[in-house]
Amino acid sequence: MIEGPNISGIAALIGDPARANMLTALMSGKALTASELALEGGVMAPTASSHLQKLVAGGLITVRKQGRHKYYTLAEDDIAELLERLMGVAARTGQMRVRTGPKDPALRRARACYGHLAGNMGVQMLEAMLRDGMVAGHAGALEIMPLGLEKMRALGVEIEGLKLPVCKPCLDWSERKNHLGGQLGAAVFKRLIELGWMRRRPDSRVVAFSAEGLRQFEIHFPKDGKIL
Repeated sequence: MIEGPNISGIAALIGDPARANMLTALMSGKALTASELALEGGVMAPTASSHLQKLVAGGLITVRKQGRHKYYTLAEDDIAELLERLMGVAARTGQMRVRTGPKDPALRRARACYGHLAGNMGVQMLEAMLRDGMVAGHAGALEIMPLGLEKMRALGVEIEGLKLPVCKPCLDWSERKNHLGGQLGAAVFKRLIELGWMRRRPDSRVVAFSAEGLRQFEIHFPKDGKIL
């Protein structure tokens, strides 16, 4: 008898196209209703309800009731990391959906990945932080350095009370490089929105930068050279 974790059960839950679309939608970090997830999954409400029950039972998502609605979110950060890595494998092996037009380049440029910044802009931010010595580490682990604490505080990022691991790399599916994940990634993402540098587009994972926000982002997290 084979013992150990049953990865086939998790794979089967994720592998259904409708459920995969629902899980991908929850990568935005926003809580979504069953109706919203039915649209994302391309299925009718009763079918969506059945899928959601399976995902909850499988521990991939959680549900909470507020008023007349039930809201669904990914169960843990590591579920989002697993999905992002699967997207990277799918992109590398050519398992891509048909492109939908302008939305696809926008997703690749900047998007929400379960509460942190992903895409080209997210990768640029982490590479700038590594180059400047704000964080240190490798593909498997990251550590925020004293300079990083200083500069995060100066930017107004709430870093007090963050639990370990404060920061960690997350493999970006479109860039095939790491962007900043963990609680620090989420705190920076929140702060950039508060500053008005970027905003999340409704009903999408796409993150759009304002002209001034992009200018400030390039000052704080430049593609090349030292951070001011």
